[in-house]
Order: sequence, then structure tokens, then C-alpha cells
Amino acid sequence: MSAIRLLVLGAVRQHGRAHGYQVRNDLEYWGAHEWSHAKPGSIYHALKQMAKQGVLLAHEVAPSTAGGPPRTEYEITDAGREEYFKLLRGSLIAYDQKMDVLSAALGFIVDLPRAEAVDLLKERVRTIEAWRASVTEHYVPEEGPEQLGHIGEIMNLWVHSADAGAEWTRGLIKRIEGGAYTFSGEGEPFVGVLAEGEENPYATGIPDDGDRY
Repeated sequence: MSAIRLLVLGAVRQHGRAHGYQVRNDLEYWGAHEWSHAKPGSIYHALKQMAKQGVLLAHEVAPSTAGGPPRTEYEITDAGREEYFKLLRGSLIAYDQKMDVLSAALGFIVDLPRAEAVDLLKERVRTIEAWRASVTEHYVPEEGPEQLGHIGEIMNLWVHSADAGAEWTRGLIKRIEGGAYTFSGEGEPFVGVLAEGEENPYATGIPDDGDRY
């Protein structure tokens, strides 16, 4: 599953309509360029590809009176919204997602109703527990990794990762069930995007060359 696809769809959806630099600016503001492959080239490429695939609609906007090339603004389509929520839900359930995919999903989790988010996270715990059980069919944690030679350290890592992942997920479930955060349908959501012209303290300083495409 692609983190960049989920991130770009989510960023465009939050704006309604957004040009490439706005999307890039948002993702840098969230730190996504540090924990994912959301680099400028990847973002602009994803926008153009998704426009070709019909999940985004591209609008060419006239250049400003100050001059410069026309910009392309993107808007999420019905197909894009459907894919966005499919990616979001799938990323929250799966135990084997890379950290960037799970991080992207957490960034948009409040786009779901609270009860659905809890149900998805509980399903994630079940998948983690099932995976752990499959590992411990061949490896007994109580006997230590030495039972299988140094290869046992691999299974030891898997078991510890499963335990940590399940514990973290249960903690998140408890916080959400306790009323943390504002979820879909509950009122004004948290706005994690920069306003037009607002300075981004985390910007990489790379020239804005992609918006003309």
C-alpha cells in the first residue's frame, strides 16, 4: 500500500481544491518528508498520475497578475474519495503496514466516525494477535531465542514487535473511547493545513517548479 497516495489524496481532500505546492507544503508541515517518501518530485508525480487515473480532477488556473506559469489545481473526485477511505481503512487494520503507511492513516483517522475508527483498530489488534500466534507455533518465547540458534532472534523480534504493536493500539483505542480528538460528525475538526500564503517553518526550500505541470 502506498503512503504517498493516501497522503496526497488526504491533503487535497482537506483543501477542497489545492495546487501542488499547497499539497507539498502541507506534507512538509506534517513532517511527512522525514518519515515517508513524500518528496517534492514524488508528490507532483502522484498528483499528475492520479489525475490521469480519474481519482483527482485537474483544473488549470490562470497565472497571477505578477506573471509566471499557470498553476494546476487538483480536486478529489467521487472515485478518489472512495479510494481514499479504502486506503485509510485498510491501513488502520493491517498489522504489517510500514511505519509511513500507518503514520499517514493516523494523520487522517479523524475523517472516520469515532465508532468505526475504534472497530478498525480492534480489528488491527486481532490481526496482530493472529500473526503472533502463527509465529509462536514454531517459537516458544519463554524458552528464549537461543532454542533456534541466532535465527531465533528474528522470531524474537517479531514477537516483541507484535506485543508492542498490540499494546500501542489498545492504548489508542482507550484514548479514543475516552473521548479524545474530534471525529467525523462531531463538530469542527482539527485543521492541519496551512492557509494560502502562510509561512511553513518546516519547508525544505526547494524551488516551486512542479506547479506548472
